[in-house]
Amino acid sequence: MSPRAAWRLETLGFTRVHDYVAGKADWGSFGRPLEGQRDSNTRVGAHLQTDVPTCTPDESLQDGCERVRTAGFDTCFVVNDRRIVLGRLGRAALASDDDPTVEAVMTAGPSTVRPSLDLSAAIERMRNQNLTNLPVTRSDGVLLGLIRRDVAEHALDRAS
Repeated sequence: MSPRAAWRLETLGFTRVHDYVAGKADWGSFGRPLEGQRDSNTRVGAHLQTDVPTCTPDESLQDGCERVRTAGFDTCFVVNDRRIVLGRLGRAALASDDDPTVEAVMTAGPSTVRPSLDLSAAIERMRNQNLTNLPVTRSDGVLLGLIRRDVAEHALDRAS
């Protein structure tokens, strides 16, 4: 909203008015609802799996592996205390019998997508890169979850 609109709302008695300078794209990247022909249901954020296993860089790999196995996953996201994604443990790291720290074997800075990404674009990316899922973060790097390719394909079929 424009500063003028924010001031107008204040004159009408609204006490919590904010001028959201970052804009619509950032709004969507935080998973906020979108409207229009391509509303939130056509976006990655509406179809997230949020119960993904996480670990911290300083914990032992075997502790992280145990958490992943218990959760039934084949990946683990390495996050800091604010859930900002620092890395990812893939299948090879999780299959290791060694016990270094997670940081020693993680893939640093994994590619992520925003919850506002259109489902068809996410599916195309996963197909082109032969991926089964993509990590989803806000624009500030906080992990929201992951989008699975099969879930995204099913959702897109339903929407058509």
